[in-house]
Amino acid sequence: MASSMEEDNQPVAAEAGSSFDLEAYIANYTGHAKVDRLLFIAERSSGKPLELEALRMAHDELKKTENTARYQEVVARIDGRLGSAYTPDRAWVENTERRSAQKGERLESELQSFKAALMKESIRMGHSDLGDWAYERGDLQTAFKCYVRTRDYCTTSRHVVAMCLAVIRTALELGNFVHVANYVGKAEATPDVSNDSVTMAKLRAASGINLLHSRKYKQAARKFCEVSPDLGTSYSDVLALHDVAVYGSLCALASLDRSELRSRVIANIGFREVLELAPEMRELVHAFYNSQYAAALRLLEGLKPALLLDMHVAEHVPALYAAIRHRALCQYVQPFSSVDLAVMAAALNTPVAELEKQLAGLIMDGAISARIDSATKVLYASKADARVTTFQRVLAAGEAYCRDTRALLLRANLGY
Repeated sequence: MASSMEEDNQPVAAEAGSSFDLEAYIANYTGHAKVDRLLFIAERSSGKPLELEALRMAHDELKKTENTARYQEVVARIDGRLGSAYTPDRAWVENTERRSAQKGERLESELQSFKAALMKESIRMGHSDLGDWAYERGDLQTAFKCYVRTRDYCTTSRHVVAMCLAVIRTALELGNFVHVANYVGKAEATPDVSNDSVTMAKLRAASGINLLHSRKYKQAARKFCEVSPDLGTSYSDVLALHDVAVYGSLCALASLDRSELRSRVIANIGFREVLELAPEMRELVHAFYNSQYAAALRLLEGLKPALLLDMHVAEHVPALYAAIRHRALCQYVQPFSSVDLAVMAAALNTPVAELEKQLAGLIMDGAISARIDSATKVLYASKADARVTTFQRVLAAGEAYCRDTRALLLRANLGY
């Protein structure tokens, strides 16, 4: 691969501009997702005002929970930079841990009594309650085990789906994407789940995140585009509907051809409604589809600072951006037998030298069938010889006919 393409895939540091409204952004999330995203933003904005703002909001959110370990981690990261109100509150930590320990002992005792009485439904609820308790404490491994144990005690489809959703949420936070895929499959195979549009939207969104992290961008795009707007705010402890629009659009632009981009994104009534929540992504998709590549690439650059603060898509920004840019170059040159690189560079708002390097990389990778005249700065498409192609097709058809005829004669001889 050409050096220019390698450069596109280098990690990029987040540069949060003053236009990033953290309060409005984080209002879309609840629970662990809210704290996780705040801490990710703080980490990516180290040394900037946004870091302290994110840590302050994370601190305030954690004081409403029982996750004392994470609270102490955040206080340590603040390190007195926000004043006395954000120094360690040892009394709160001790009281919360004591109260939480008592609750855990009570739940464990109740579970043992349910097991002794062989009360199947109560055992299921006991494991589920213990999982919820561990999850609130931030003990994700214990929560995961408790949720999985409820599987043997599920008696209805609703119980199975609830168990799967709890396991999926915990597995996503643990980064255990194998379990995400497994339990999405289990939930989708549950009878009657297809009739519940909200549950199906949650499963498709979770599957999309899994595929995104697995760098399977085409499959991720298809999953995100299937998410119903009925999802609303019901999955705010994992992601917002706005995220579905962003992730789905980026993956679609990076991996889908024009016809599929139109059918799955632009002409898809459900996803069009989701895109209304992200007007900047809607504008980007339409600009790209209408071959307004300079405008599309400008919009992409404007979105980059915010995307680099998103915990799910940040690490994929270089790869997605490179794929989108390369797709734009391929689509630009496709209709022409020759292209003036100066004209193309102006249309794409790119220096000629950089454009030439990128095109050379695509030619070497086989993405574009062409050659570049470096002296005149013109790209010439390498058109296939129609006569040679016809002869090859005829020869292939003749060989297939001979092969089939020999097979028929052999079967006829065996019949005697």
